[in-house]
Amino acid sequence: MPNDSTFAIQTQALSKHYGRNGEIKALQSLNLEIRQGELFGFLGPNGAGKSTTIRTLLGFLHPTSGSASVLGLDVVKDSVAIRRRVGYLPSGFAVYDYMSGREYLDHMRALSGRPSLLRHRIMEALELSDTILKRPVRDYSRGMRQKIGVVQAMETDPELLILDEPSEGLDPLMQRSLQELLLERVGLGRTVFFSSHLISEVERICSRVAIVRGGQLVALESVESLVRFRRRRIEALVARKPLRLTATAGISNLKFTSEGKTGVRISCDAEAAAIPNFIKRLQSAGLRDLLVEAASLEEAFMSYYGSSTRNTVQMAPEVATPLSRTRRAPAKRTTTTRKVTKRPAAKRPAAKRPAAKRPAAKRKGSR
Repeated sequence: MPNDSTFAIQTQALSKHYGRNGEIKALQSLNLEIRQGELFGFLGPNGAGKSTTIRTLLGFLHPTSGSASVLGLDVVKDSVAIRRRVGYLPSGFAVYDYMSGREYLDHMRALSGRPSLLRHRIMEALELSDTILKRPVRDYSRGMRQKIGVVQAMETDPELLILDEPSEGLDPLMQRSLQELLLERVGLGRTVFFSSHLISEVERICSRVAIVRGGQLVALESVESLVRFRRRRIEALVARKPLRLTATAGISNLKFTSEGKTGVRISCDAEAAAIPNFIKRLQSAGLRDLLVEAASLEEAFMSYYGSSTRNTVQMAPEVATPLSRTRRAPAKRTTTTRKVTKRPAAKRPAAKRPAAKRPAAKRKGSR
């Protein structure tokens, strides 16, 4: 494929299939262009194809078809050169247990052939002390191991960071510190490409987001565009039922439940843009309690499919098809089981009939 120096990552119809006949389509015709200096989020539920994409970009997997380049280098022919220039944090990061944290970091830096430039800066941000680094890795918690992984990926200040679920195992404070580190690197001209299944994470820091599901790209949007499609769940308690409050633009599934003297419980789904005006209406009815709950990633997907006019709307029924087939199978088994259990039960009354004649025989003998 033609390489453009303005792009850190380019893919063209990139596909990866597994199985003897390629029946497992982990990645299908992915087209991406990620600019130099961009903080790009790669969203999707578990099993969507995020890790497969990343491993293919780094040359750990060879594509079934299509092509890709990283930093202008072909992912098949130049995979070793790519890995020398990229900082990589894999999902489910594993560490050599027999080493200390410092020994592991020194070992990985030596393998990269690059000097350590940012180790102390990252350690400070993630609250990693020299004392902790002296301890054996086998004594580390999951979150501590993840911090070590972040340090080894970032300490040589690579021009491109590829991070697969970097917040995995980190507490909220450390997640925020990591996000600030990534923003800092992008501000200095570095490129960050990271996958996540947390929509809130990419909303805070990314300029653009790609969404994959079932191995296919279903959305490629700026964060502002993505948020427009995201819905939230609202639960409110008001003193009295608001007058003329009905489902309007941006408000759906509106329900009212009387709670006696406590008031009226109102629940609905709302688009982000409609929430401020809706809350004003609730305040006029004596708002007593309010809960605005962010939608899950899956709900955001479904909201996006329902609102979009792109071809990505077709993804929902395609993904749902195998699920519906799976649900029918247990129903058939249940029906078969019931038929088997009823047959023995039908024979039992017939076995009792001879016993019913015995009293009659005794009566004849007594006469």
